[in-house]
Amino acid sequence: MDNGQNKAGVEAFLPIARPATGPEEIEAVRKVLESGWLTQGPFVAEFEKAFASRHGVKHAFAVTSCTSALHLALVVLGIGPGDEVLVPAFTWVATANVVVHCGAKPVFVDINPGSFNLNPDAVSAALTERTKAVIAVHLFGRIAPMDELRAILPEGIPIVEDAACAIGASYSGRPAGSLGEIGCFSLHPRKVVTCGEGGVVTTNDDELAQLIDTYRNHGASVSEEVRHRGGRPWELPAFKVFGFNYRMTDIQAAIAQVQLRKLDRFIDERRQLADHYDARLQSIDWIRAPERPDHAGHSLQAYVATIDPLRAPVSRNRALAVLQEKKIGARPGTHAVVALEAYRREFGVDPQRFPGAMAAEAQSIALPLHNEMGCADVDRVVEALEKAE
Repeated sequence: MDNGQNKAGVEAFLPIARPATGPEEIEAVRKVLESGWLTQGPFVAEFEKAFASRHGVKHAFAVTSCTSALHLALVVLGIGPGDEVLVPAFTWVATANVVVHCGAKPVFVDINPGSFNLNPDAVSAALTERTKAVIAVHLFGRIAPMDELRAILPEGIPIVEDAACAIGASYSGRPAGSLGEIGCFSLHPRKVVTCGEGGVVTTNDDELAQLIDTYRNHGASVSEEVRHRGGRPWELPAFKVFGFNYRMTDIQAAIAQVQLRKLDRFIDERRQLADHYDARLQSIDWIRAPERPDHAGHSLQAYVATIDPLRAPVSRNRALAVLQEKKIGARPGTHAVVALEAYRREFGVDPQRFPGAMAAEAQSIALPLHNEMGCADVDRVVEALEKAE
C-alpha cells in the first residue's frame, strides 16, 4: 500500500478490488512447476497446516471454492431432502444454492441492516422441527452474532460459518472458522487473500474432518499423492461414498500460502484505509460508514457503506453511476437472494417479508478497498461522492 499516494495516477481507473501479488507468488508457482506435481500434493498440505494454525482449528482442507466448501459442509452434516437450512436473506446466491443442490429447502431469515448479518430474533422465529442447520454468513468480513445464535438454537443444530469474506476475522478474540461446527472460506480475487479461485473448509470435529477429506476427493479412501508415492501405486483406492472432485491444485496452494503470510499486514493496511474513509465520510451526512464494533475483529474484505435515501441528493444507483463516470469502481453490497427470480419462482418467496435485506440491497454501496491503493485514493472517492448530483 502506498501511504497517501495514488499508485495509478489521478486519471487512472480505480477498481473496487485488486489482488496484491508480487515476485513471491511468482517464485512459489515456479517451484511447483519445477516439482512436476501440480495437483493436490505437498503444497496443499503445507497451506492447510498454516491455515489451520492461523484460524485456531484442528483441521483445514483446501478445495476449489467457498461454494464447494459450503456444499461439502452440508453433505457431511447429512443435509438432504425434507431438511430445512436457515440462510440469510441478504448474501451472495451461493449460500442458498448449496442448500438446493443438497435437495433441502433454504429458509430465508432477515438481517440487521446495520451489521448486514443475521437477525437472531428472525432466526428464532424461523426454527421448525425440520431445521437441520444454520448458515451464518460473516458478510464483508464482520462476524455474525455467533453467541446469540448459539443461545437460540436447540441442541444438535449445527452452525456452518460462511466465512467467504472473513479470512483473518475474529469474534471476541476467537478466529473465524473456529466458531461453528464447520467454517467455509473463499480465496476469490475480491477477498483479502487469493489464489485466483479456491476455498478452505475448517473444523475441530475429527469425524467431520475425515468425511470432508474423503468427499472432496471423489470419495476415495486415499489421496492420489499418498497412493502414487506409496509402495503399491497401481492399487486403486476403495470408494465407499459418492464424492466430488473438489481438490485444490498445488499451484493455487503455493500462491495462497504466500498470501496467507501477508494476511496480518493486509488487514492492517485495510484498517488504515477504512479509518480514513470513516473520517472523510463524516463530511457527507447521507452516507453511513460500516459498523465496526470493538468485539468484532473485522477483516474488511469490503468497505460497505449505506446511503440514507431520505437525505441523499441522489439514489444509490446514481451514486454508483457518478463514481463510474469518475473512473471509480463501486458496487452494491450484494443482493437480496429472496428477490432473485429462481427463488421467487421455485419457493414462492415474498421479498417484502424481508425489509432488512431489501433495504440493504437498495441502499448498500461497496467502495474501493484493496491493498494496492492509498489514502489519496480514498480522498478521490469521497470527493466524487461530495459532488454527486
